[in-house]
Amino acid sequence: MTNSFQVFGIKTKILIPGDDIADIIIAESNQAKGLSDGDIIVIAESALATTEGAVVKLSEITPSDKAYELGKRYEIRPELAEVIISESDSIAGGIPGFLLCMKNGTLLPNAGIDDSNAPEGCVVTLPEDPDKSAKEIHDKIFSKTGKETGVLVIDSRTHAMRLGCSGVAIGCYGILAITDERGKKDLFGHELEVTRLAVGDNIASAAELVMGESDECTPVAIVRGLGKYLSKISFGVESIEPSECLFMGTAMNANPAFFNRD
Repeated sequence: MTNSFQVFGIKTKILIPGDDIADIIIAESNQAKGLSDGDIIVIAESALATTEGAVVKLSEITPSDKAYELGKRYEIRPELAEVIISESDSIAGGIPGFLLCMKNGTLLPNAGIDDSNAPEGCVVTLPEDPDKSAKEIHDKIFSKTGKETGVLVIDSRTHAMRLGCSGVAIGCYGILAITDERGKKDLFGHELEVTRLAVGDNIASAAELVMGESDECTPVAIVRGLGKYLSKISFGVESIEPSECLFMGTAMNANPAFFNRD
């Protein structure tokens, strides 16, 4: 039997701070013929962060000397550089228009700050606690509909030496973001030793195809047919230490100060 699933893009109004995104998902779920047990609800981080009030007016930011320095070096507005500094654990460097930042154990451009799909003169920071937000949305949807779903909060990221963006999960509840394939056998009977399946990231990328990146006004997707990944044991989205990552570990070995620059 062939495995198959469906992805429904859910259009909404333009979201603003204070909107209840769970209520909006329920109201607009008719675009996917309603919610069903086993559905996975995928939410764009910028939309979630906006409803949570994580919108920053750059005109209200006073840049520091460090922000002016980084802004000049990397061709970034100093007010934006200041917000990036405040949202980062450390800054490794950058290229014109972008700073490479460490935040919550993840390496990402501009600390995940989004100036697209933000009001004029504003940027949107990442949600403060995506796993917590995913749980709250899950619980509210369950209490109002009785449907058992999984919730993913996703972002768009670039990848080393690859052109273009794909989806990554940055928060989840009710779904295993990673499944462990170690110990299974491949086609030739060899035992898998290191493979883990990034279920959350794969679903995020599928959802991005219908959610879009520009003016689609589709900040939510409902994925149907992958209920086998739902789990009441949810550990959120996990990251690894930089030294365990092939790309970052190599960079650290070549330049030990790489992750200590700020």
